[in-house]
Amino acid sequence: MDLSLLTAISPIDGRYRSKTEPLAEYFSEFALIRYRIRVEIEYFITLCELPLPQLADFDHSLFAPLRDIYREFTPADAQRVKEIESITNHDVKAVEYYIKEKIEQKGLNGSNGFKEFIHFGLTSQDINNTSVPLSIKEALAEVYIPLVEELIEQLHDYAEAWKTVPMLAKTHGQPASPTRLGKEIMVYVYRLEEQLRSLKDTPITAKFGGATGNFNAHHVAYPQYDWCDFGNRFVSEKLGLEREQFTTQISNYDWMGALFDAMRRINTIVIDLDRDFWMYISMDYFKQKIKKGEVGSSAMPHKVNPIDYENSEGNLGIANAILQFLAAKLPVSRLQRDLTDSTVLRNVGVPMGHALIAFQSTLKGLRKLILNEQKLQQDLDNTWAVVAEGIQTILSREAYPNPYETLKALTRTNEGITAETIASFIDTLDVSDAVKDELRAITPSTYTGI
Repeated sequence: MDLSLLTAISPIDGRYRSKTEPLAEYFSEFALIRYRIRVEIEYFITLCELPLPQLADFDHSLFAPLRDIYREFTPADAQRVKEIESITNHDVKAVEYYIKEKIEQKGLNGSNGFKEFIHFGLTSQDINNTSVPLSIKEALAEVYIPLVEELIEQLHDYAEAWKTVPMLAKTHGQPASPTRLGKEIMVYVYRLEEQLRSLKDTPITAKFGGATGNFNAHHVAYPQYDWCDFGNRFVSEKLGLEREQFTTQISNYDWMGALFDAMRRINTIVIDLDRDFWMYISMDYFKQKIKKGEVGSSAMPHKVNPIDYENSEGNLGIANAILQFLAAKLPVSRLQRDLTDSTVLRNVGVPMGHALIAFQSTLKGLRKLILNEQKLQQDLDNTWAVVAEGIQTILSREAYPNPYETLKALTRTNEGITAETIASFIDTLDVSDAVKDELRAITPSTYTGI
């Protein structure tokens, strides 16, 4: 069976492909090959700029056509790399051979044999542990972070629009001191902004140092150069990453663990948001926009199910499970390396794919909301007991004897507390008329703090 949207095993490449397609530019096999070629060519250019003695005469005007090898890279080119790999049985070596082949085709080699400096002194992980971090960095900057910021912006717009709308709060599922709808949404804005800042502050690092991280081959061939400084400058200036100063053959991956943990915290906040809005809809605080022809329930025609939040929660759960595994597994390797990191590293785009699906679903759900302010007001009007805290606090200020116990006796009776009940109670208090007026001004709709 040929691969298609209908035959894909993973829903991120099948059912939800339209939502995850931007990630193909960063995490597909095609993308990985292109990133590897990019690193190899930029490394060669940096050797020419050093310059190594054998590359001193290399024509720098050829840098542009060299860069065109990855800038103009196509799926057909990627297929050619795979054909070479079928012979080499080594994916990075296939990239090296492909670049040399393209150099010959472009007539760039000349007579000095400079193409043999492609992949000079490197091991596969020098390419993999620069390519993958670079792909993650660019995917975050160009796809993931903009979508999180779009979600934050939507929430901020609602927080501003509904900043004065009073709402009954619930703690332990029970009526609690009133709050404001806009403020409760602002909590999520604040949390997401804080964790997004943490994500952005996490350094994205690369391993680059030869077979066991010591620049053995570079040093033995050219002991006169400071290869550590060269590696630092190459990784920083050409790739925009930070070089890990001490490594085995592979990256330490500690940075990746930190990054995935930061993404997991963002996902967890959105799960919390999904559940809260699901509850608000179930409480009738929000209606949902109805799309013509859309079916809510296959059996119950009246229903408009909050499926966007449910879809988001499910996808974020899968994303977090994978992120947690990656964060725990990648920093662990036997001695100077084993192949387990390579095995799982190809999946770093999967949790990001599930996150993209989730964020878009949450946004879709949020943009369907219709505020039912009447229901919010109704719940406040039916729950006058929540003003007891405010009354108790003012009585404490006035040194009234046993204010907590007095209000407890009034409100914890399993009987309804109404505006009239509160008014009658205030009338019985041995306080000044000014204080009584102050107490009478407290209502469920006005007792919302700052």
